[in-house]
Amino acid sequence: MARDARIELDFADGTHSFRLGWGELATLQEECDAGPYMILHRLHSHQWRVQDIANVIRLGLVGGGMPPADALRKVRNYVEKRPPLESHPVAIAVISAGLLGAPEEPVGEPEAPIPEVA
Repeated sequence: MARDARIELDFADGTHSFRLGWGELATLQEECDAGPYMILHRLHSHQWRVQDIANVIRLGLVGGGMPPADALRKVRNYVEKRPPLESHPVAIAVISAGLLGAPEEPVGEPEAPIPEVA
């Protein structure tokens, strides 16, 4: 199974696919003027900036397959017009999956079957 860091989350008006691949992480780094791990640290340590939350969610939606204009519209309506702490857990889940892999993705090689003894 490929580890592509894709997660499905309930957000806004339904369940959406989020993924922060290499390209989205590079864009996030430029737009937030911080590396992805620093953004995760800021989100966990209560030193985040509002653009950290909005950009993680927007780029995660784009990486998950949503057209950029739709992702921007969704973030404007469901993130920027709402209290930031409402979207904070979504941002943490999306960037964590992008950096560490999705929780349901197995790590390592599958175990070999145990041979039967006759």
